Amino acid sequence: MPELPEVETVKRGLQPVMEGSTILAVDQNRPDLRFPFPEQFAKRLTGRHIVALERRAKYLIAHLDDGLGLISHLGMSGSYRIEHEDGGDMPGAFHHDRSKSVAHDHVVLHLDTKDGKRRIIYNDPRRFGFMLFSEPGKLNVHPLIKDLGTEPTGNRLDGTLLAKLFANKAAPLKAALLDQRLIAGLGNIYVCEALWRAELSPSRMAGSIAGENGTATDMSRRLAISIRSVIGDAIKAGGSSLKDYRQADGALGYFQHSFSVYDREGRPCPRKGCHGTVARMVQSGRSTFYCPVCQQ
Repeated sequence: MPELPEVETVKRGLQPVMEGSTILAVDQNRPDLRFPFPEQFAKRLTGRHIVALERRAKYLIAHLDDGLGLISHLGMSGSYRIEHEDGGDMPGAFHHDRSKSVAHDHVVLHLDTKDGKRRIIYNDPRRFGFMLFSEPGKLNVHPLIKDLGTEPTGNRLDGTLLAKLFANKAAPLKAALLDQRLIAGLGNIYVCEALWRAELSPSRMAGSIAGENGTATDMSRRLAISIRSVIGDAIKAGGSSLKDYRQADGALGYFQHSFSVYDREGRPCPRKGCHGTVARMVQSGRSTFYCPVCQQ
């Protein structure tokens, strides 16, 4: 499942083409993905001007000129590609072939952009992604959006906020970090990496990083810095590109080559001066990778 950096990378790849463009036509090639498409899906999009494209947690949201919001999730194998209307990809620097079977091209947006006609093609072999509408003025109360927590990429995420969010919580620290109601968009890979950078055990009680009355501590500050840095590094590198993920321009991200603990079970901990070995355990059905020596 693509994580926040992957979705942010896709957003940045699509923005220059989608923002400011007009949707001339929409090809909807099946009635559903993970969920049925909204009623009159193609009709309601046709003729609309795309005002902005944003990311909220792991969702892409296209804001249209009539107030409608198009919410998109990539699922496990969803990807976007950009093509010239007369055919031909617009490949990135690290181009790798992806599925281009017409059977998996479920939605095609035909756009009039400042640089000419373009196609935005959504391809999804496993069909776990989806596209839904947010009616005008109702994005903040949409069931997918309304309960999302703080974004982990802005200045608001600091040691003080983490301490307040986690105060008195008995859940394991990793589980608390994955709670989308607290912090929006964090996933398994980058939580493992952030906890390693912060030298904190994924099993420690979440409330233990907060001081009395939810005040900030050295641990909460370290963790906030680690979350922001690992997400920032992954976005800069282009995401993880694990399994089916690709950027919108076809480029393959390469942050997986920089993982410190994720999927490195049995290898030496890369922290200087640490002689531990990366271990794996299962928490809530997910693999957790960590160093039992330096993560306390």
